[in-house]
Amino acid sequence: MQLPEELLQILRAVRAVGRPRLVGGCVRDWLLGLAPQDFDIEVAGVGYETLVRVLAPFGATDLVGRSFGIVKLRLAGAEYDFSLPRRESKTGAGHRGFAVAPDPGLSDADAAARRDFTINAIAYDPLTGAIIDPHGGQADLRARLLRHTSASFGEDPLRVLRAMQFAARFDLTLAPATAALCRSMADTYRELAVERVWGEWDKWAVKSVTPSRGLIVLDQTGWLAHFPEIAAMAGVPQDPEWHPEGDVLTHTRLCLDALAGLPAWRESDPARRRYLLFGVLAHDFGKPATTVQAERHGVQRWLSPGHEEAGGPPTEAFLRRIGAPLDLVEWVRPLVLHHLAHHHGHPGFSDSAVRRLARKLAPATIDDLCLVMWADHLGRPPVVSGDTESRIHALGDTARALAVRDAAPRPLILGRHLLELGLRPGPQFKPILAACAEAQEEGAFVDEAGGRAWLKEHLRTRAPDGPAKM
Repeated sequence: MQLPEELLQILRAVRAVGRPRLVGGCVRDWLLGLAPQDFDIEVAGVGYETLVRVLAPFGATDLVGRSFGIVKLRLAGAEYDFSLPRRESKTGAGHRGFAVAPDPGLSDADAAARRDFTINAIAYDPLTGAIIDPHGGQADLRARLLRHTSASFGEDPLRVLRAMQFAARFDLTLAPATAALCRSMADTYRELAVERVWGEWDKWAVKSVTPSRGLIVLDQTGWLAHFPEIAAMAGVPQDPEWHPEGDVLTHTRLCLDALAGLPAWRESDPARRRYLLFGVLAHDFGKPATTVQAERHGVQRWLSPGHEEAGGPPTEAFLRRIGAPLDLVEWVRPLVLHHLAHHHGHPGFSDSAVRRLARKLAPATIDDLCLVMWADHLGRPPVVSGDTESRIHALGDTARALAVRDAAPRPLILGRHLLELGLRPGPQFKPILAACAEAQEEGAFVDEAGGRAWLKEHLRTRAPDGPAKM
């Protein structure tokens, strides 16, 4: 493993008093061919005070957890966590209900046994290059298997959600015995603080390679029931001609993987990956409540009329349930409500319709919506529709030509323009500015001067006493 030279110098100093090991995610990622992002070091055979004394000459030491045996070493541009091996015993409910006692004398195998999964229980000796793998984590990595390290896994309900996001991030399959253990823990979900629930969903949304794997884990463990907006999609039928892949949940899983496979999603920043993946997850949340069998073109079909609009409330409920930041709803909800806009506006998207759509989507954009549309389209294999693809392209091309693909149209008439005309601030501002925005979308004016002229005429004609309200 390639380590920063400054870290190697520190590890050599620590080796003089103890037995340093790189542990956890950095070893796992290295074995997977990924660049480790953080280096965590566990040091056996040394006491807390001695470890602090050895680390202190290298940088600032933050004694974040004496009772846990953790020292955070801060250097210029880098930060490393050093810890002592420790024993844990269950004392209460939830992921915090543990008594922790550092034990410098623990063996590598015993120290690793407290970790959640075998792929996270592999250690690495940075000075000899030896891999210490007492629980078979390397074999599980090769088999793409997610397996619990020991029976103590069942003491922490958060680990089930960690299984969800690990499976999605590294394209892993849950071991049958681990799935059974997770099922036996289903009732412990209520012990979890919502912020910890969000932490795992956030990793799923930002770091997934195969997002569907996470939903499969939830299904296999019985934990899907804790997220009823997702669970409701299971078994909801779709017309086999349009959706040969199966029910709505199957379609959603395929859509999620399709989005994760798009270069535009992979190259996006974490914030964008987050709201796009949740947008695709929720895009058909409205189908369970709207799906009916009805006649269309003389044939009985499964239809979901109005499912876009019906998806709004369950999208908000789901994001609240998992503790998502409040502003995430503002990004995800419009993507759900308008994910079929390309079918409503074709053939030929009028300029005003595209401008209006851009405004309704804000703060999300038409470019974001097109990615959701592509994921939806690609999530029904083997069906590929040239007509649908042309619709998505047409929407994007029109938005690009109008300069609204990446942002909603900038309002040309603002509150200051009303003040300049002598209007007093008050409730009447909102409908006037809304009328200006609609007129701009319809192409009634294209610059500020034209907007001012339109505004004056609008105020003159909007009511017999219009000018008197100034």
